Order: sequence, then structure tokens, then C-alpha cells
Amino acid sequence: MSVTLFDQPPPTVPSEPGPYRRADYAALPDDPRCELIHGRFYVSPSPRRVHQFLVTQFWQLLHVIAEERGGEALVAPMDVHLADHTIVQPDVLYVSPDRREILQDWIEGAPDLVVEVLSPSTARMDRVLKLNRYAEAGVREYWLVDPVARTFEIRVNDGGRFVAHAPTGGSWTSPVVAGVELDLDALWSAVERKFGST
Repeated sequence: MSVTLFDQPPPTVPSEPGPYRRADYAALPDDPRCELIHGRFYVSPSPRRVHQFLVTQFWQLLHVIAEERGGEALVAPMDVHLADHTIVQPDVLYVSPDRREILQDWIEGAPDLVVEVLSPSTARMDRVLKLNRYAEAGVREYWLVDPVARTFEIRVNDGGRFVAHAPTGGSWTSPVVAGVELDLDALWSAVERKFGST
């Protein structure tokens, strides 16, 4: 099957989905790794080491909570089926025990919490295209983490749109996922010790 692959979103977000759907995604080869976002295929390069370090940190935090409470924390690549025209692979995701029915061979619906660690090649995708799809699908909380700028952005879903929240005093306690508390000062200190100024 011949398909068009993009590595960046268009300058303006199209209001109508592109031509591809879940059946087209299922017919793709495993390589290159793609996401289906609003009916279009997007491919991303392999992430940097600092990206993977942060993914591991977030997964460990959420895995401990999942073990205690009966939820599940997963990392990419894991297909998350948000709609027939949108299948994404977030860096880290958390599904609460109340929503375990979406845990099938893949994730069939919106996780409670999604984390995307930004890379230069994916930042616009995560901030625009995926943000809109996550909000519409019902992802309850979305973290955008920039290892270069050392920023941690939080979006909490309010009726199908994300509202920005800010951490207080160098930490974040999730209003959505019980037990999620993140010490951002400690996180960035760990990044600094391991990687210096990125």
C-alpha cells in the first residue's frame, strides 16, 4: 500500500480529517513507526537519550501508583485508538482502575493521563495536533515536558478542551489522577546531573 507520510503537521490544522482510517493503519508495515492523527500519517525520528530518561522517570512514578491502586502505566510504542481517524503512541500513559475496560490488545479509548516529552521534531505535533485530539477524545490530563527549556506544562480537560494549569512551589499534584505528585525541582536536578545543560 502506498501512503503519504508527513514528519510535520501542516501550517494550519485542517478542520476535516485526512483520507486514512484505522484499517489503513493496520495495513502498514511496522517500520517506519507512524501515528495516524486526524486521518493523516506522521512519522518521527528516534528520540534522544534525555527524552528516554524522562520517559523512564514518568513511567516509574506512574507505575508505582498503578501497582498501588490497580491502574496501568505504559510507554510507547503502544497504540492508543482515540477515533477511527486517530491512533497515537504517547510517550507515557496512565489508565486508572475506573477505566480499565479500555485496556485491550491496544488502548481502546482515552487514557486518564498522557505525557509527551517534546523533541525539536515533534514539539509542534504534540502542542497542536495531538493536543486537540487528546482533548476531544477525553484525555483528562496532559503533560508537555520540554527537556531543553526545562518546562513542564499541564493541561486539564474541561468539557472537551484543555485548560492550562501551573505547578506550585516546584511541584505538581494532579487534580485528576489520585496519588500523582511530582517534584519538578528534583526531576530537573536529576536531568542536570546526568546531562548537564541540554
